[in-house]
Amino acid sequence: MNASESMAERAALAIATGQNVPSPCISVCRMDATRTWCEGCLRSIDEIKAWSSASDADKRRIWALIAQRSATASP
Repeated sequence: MNASESMAERAALAIATGQNVPSPCISVCRMDATRTWCEGCLRSIDEIKAWSSASDADKRRIWALIAQRSATASP
């Protein structure tokens, strides 16, 4: 299983949770070359900054975006 598949699985589980949506952070905190996404969690800077105060619904929305990004990420 590659990193993209692993992140996609984590996204599916996080989207399905009710409350206390887990953070996608895997402690690999560096932005890609275009400074678009974190290479570890596939979140944007704005999504990372907003995470701690985001509602569970917003966190699930971010996880859905992560799932889309991981599906298009190269292995």
